[in-house]
Amino acid sequence: MEEKLPVALTQEDRTWGMLAHLGGFAGYIIPFGHILAPLLIWLLKKEKSAFIDDQAKEALNAQISYTIYAMVSGVLTLVLIGFVLLFIVIIVAVVCMIMGAIAANQGCAYRYPVILRLVK
Repeated sequence: MEEKLPVALTQEDRTWGMLAHLGGFAGYIIPFGHILAPLLIWLLKKEKSAFIDDQAKEALNAQISYTIYAMVSGVLTLVLIGFVLLFIVIIVAVVCMIMGAIAANQGCAYRYPVILRLVK
C-alpha cells in the first residue's frame, strides 16, 4: 500500500527510505542484519526527514514482524506445517521489501501488509 506524501522530497530522502527497506536483505548475510540495518538508518536519519523516519520505522516494524512469524513457523515445523509457513513468510518478506524500496524511491510512503507496528 502506498501513500503520496504532500511535501517535496529530496533524492537523498528517497534513497535513504529505499535503503531502509532494502536493509532487510542484510539478514541473509549478517545475523540480525535485517533488523539492524533499518534500525541504524532510523536512529541516524530520523531527525533529517519525516519521510526517512516514517519509512525506516515501517521497515523496522516489518523486519521485527517477519522475525516473529519465522520463529513461530520454525516451532510449527515440528508438526510439518511450519515448512510451508516459513516458505510463505520468506517469499512475502522479499516481495514486500522490493515493493517498499521501489515505492520509497518514487517518493511514496509504503505500508507493509499484516505487520505489527511495535515501533511508533
